[in-house]
Amino acid sequence: MSDWLVLVLAMLGACAVVVVITLLRHRTASEDEDPSETPDVIEYMTMWIGVIYAIVLGLAIAGVWEARNAAQDYVQTEAQALHEISERARVYPPDVRDGIRADVDAYVTYVVHSEWRTMAREERVTDRGTELLRQVRADVTDYRPRNDFEAQAYQPLLDQLATADQARNARADSTGATMPSVVWWGLLTGALITIGMVFALQIRRTGRELVLAGLFSATIAFMLFLIWDFDAPYSRGIAVTAEPFLSLFPGAGG
Repeated sequence: MSDWLVLVLAMLGACAVVVVITLLRHRTASEDEDPSETPDVIEYMTMWIGVIYAIVLGLAIAGVWEARNAAQDYVQTEAQALHEISERARVYPPDVRDGIRADVDAYVTYVVHSEWRTMAREERVTDRGTELLRQVRADVTDYRPRNDFEAQAYQPLLDQLATADQARNARADSTGATMPSVVWWGLLTGALITIGMVFALQIRRTGRELVLAGLFSATIAFMLFLIWDFDAPYSRGIAVTAEPFLSLFPGAGG
């Protein structure tokens, strides 16, 4: 099922639940019930519960959005470091240079076509990808520079290799969900309490009140969907892509 279909169903479901409960409550209410007699303290509590929950939602969205942006930065950093390795190896003899570039291309192609699917399905990187990057490291570190010009390029290549390795490790750490389960329980419980407080105000079944109650509940459902979607940076609807690899290594997309 599409993530966007899940969003639409969740928002429609939240609206339907609020409207149905409101209509049922109106039918079962006593004839002498006066909605205008809602105690001021309930209105005060409802206002503060809504404010506190809005702050919690905002912090949660900011957290998962920051984690998603960090995951995108890891991919960009790794791709750029590998590109630098491939380009700076031009000072080496043709056989060494071509070997480094071939292994870099093999690693990038594997990440784009195979490892990315594993990250999306299983939220992890693969041992094969680690092995291919280790081969690139061996290509760079095992070569002994033959002159000063090659020696000057040797250390920057090692630095770029360390950057790529570090970015890969960071990418591996960011494949899973960022929100702890206890936070999700708090978000869902808060949503139920916040929407439930609407009924404490004894809303009636006028069109205006039903529409506002439905939009209120749909907005909360939408915000929770955004948090859920951003929570796994590589595997859901608005996911981090391998575009940095494809833009720097066009041959990997074939």
